[in-house]
Amino acid sequence: MIPRAAMVLAAGRGERLRPFTDARPKPLVEVGGKALIDRALDRLAAAGVARAVVNASYKGAMIERHLAGRARPEIVISREARRLETGGGIAKALGALGPDPFYVVNGDLLWRDRAVPALARLATAWDDARWDALLLLVPLAAARGYQGRGDFDRAADGRLSRRPADGDAPYVFAGVQLLHPRLFDDHPEGAFSINILYDLAIARGRLGGVVHDGDWMHVGDPAGLAAAEAWLAAAVGG
Repeated sequence: MIPRAAMVLAAGRGERLRPFTDARPKPLVEVGGKALIDRALDRLAAAGVARAVVNASYKGAMIERHLAGRARPEIVISREARRLETGGGIAKALGALGPDPFYVVNGDLLWRDRAVPALARLATAWDDARWDALLLLVPLAAARGYQGRGDFDRAADGRLSRRPADGDAPYVFAGVQLLHPRLFDDHPEGAFSINILYDLAIARGRLGGVVHDGDWMHVGDPAGLAAAEAWLAAAVGG
């Protein structure tokens, strides 16, 4: 199963990355000489994605102009007059994403693959009979740029459960996922977090996870941006 459609989440303001996001949206901030959103789209194109929906709200016209010259993948802009958050943004774009499972990638992260790319590993692990959503996870100890207590625990069969309210969890959501449109059946109207739908999928035993076997970094603030520049510079070939 090779997903042919994807969505890149690019509507956020990036408040923690100010002043870099005062003049441009966070996905257009460059790391290693390339905008974060282009790094995400390059990954998707290499994975065989033909169409990518990009939601745009804060300084959305800048994102549209920036992406106007891309040939691969085909870009569809989903404009949000007001930010619809993660769940609402994806729900609005469902018509352009089609009836089959599709990738969703956050527009503000970096990752390195090993022998098998992370997107291909998600596609290989997809089981339509078992999953409504399959998330890429990073071990908490290996999550560069992340400051938190983890997001999920993962059972031996791949099913996910939430971090306990008073404890830690061994895995962080990496901002890369494979979703089936049925996850959005009876979704709330307007703006809402996709976490609402994750919790429903957990209750049904249909939220799964694949552990990333490469490196990963979240670019959250100016210190994280500097760390990302150094991280890429230290890597052979960036």
